Amino acid sequence: MTVKTTLSFTDRHHQFLSEKVGQGVFATQSAAVAAALEQMMQDEQERGVALSALAQEIRARMEAPREEFIDQDDAFATARRIVGAARGA
Repeated sequence: MTVKTTLSFTDRHHQFLSEKVGQGVFATQSAAVAAALEQMMQDEQERGVALSALAQEIRARMEAPREEFIDQDDAFATARRIVGAARGA
């Protein structure tokens, strides 16, 4: 089902939409807006999945016994080496 609506854009956004339609990237300005909305919906879904996975990992680590904890210097040692090498240190 298609719903007809009215949207307002800044001059900058309107110019961008017009250019993309003119370049043939999108058939119409409506198609460009629909694609942007689809991307936003996908991003939101992916963010939800990532946050859920992060929360699950935090819960699992909170249940880990204290003797399994690692020192923060050990935890980030590899990252520090990589960054140092990239900086030429």
